[in-house]
Amino acid sequence: MSYREGRFWQPDVTVATVVVRDGRLLCVEERVNGRIVINQPAGHLEPDESLADAALRETREETGWDVRLTAFIGAYQWKAPTQPDGSGGRHYLRFAFAADPVRLDPTRKLDEGIVCATWMTPAELTDASDRHRSPLVWQAVADYLAGRRQPLSLLQQVP
Repeated sequence: MSYREGRFWQPDVTVATVVVRDGRLLCVEERVNGRIVINQPAGHLEPDESLADAALRETREETGWDVRLTAFIGAYQWKAPTQPDGSGGRHYLRFAFAADPVRLDPTRKLDEGIVCATWMTPAELTDASDRHRSPLVWQAVADYLAGRRQPLSLLQQVP
């Protein structure tokens, strides 16, 4: 089957990591389209990379933290709204993981666009909901806080 103009439709596949320490969530503030927004450590899956490896890499690149994945939280499908300038409208398929922090490399240069990594309480994160990069930010946290956890073995990379 084809999508419009003879192209095949493909969603953007992303990963996100909910990292918790002492009741606080590891978040990033990032500059997107001239705004500073809040997200989990998150990003796109790269070719030949497992979902788990992508989550570990994105967390390290965006926060300087090495983490240990502990569970799979869920898979989320979302379509970004189309903006007046015609941008947006992209479809995302996000895989969210729970993780424990292991080690911070304070000398690591963070990815371009990342303003800072910060620890926020769930209340602080909800109070800043107007700055969330997408509704996926809170949904993954809400599911984590509700106890939604699946074993990492649920996701398999088949050679």
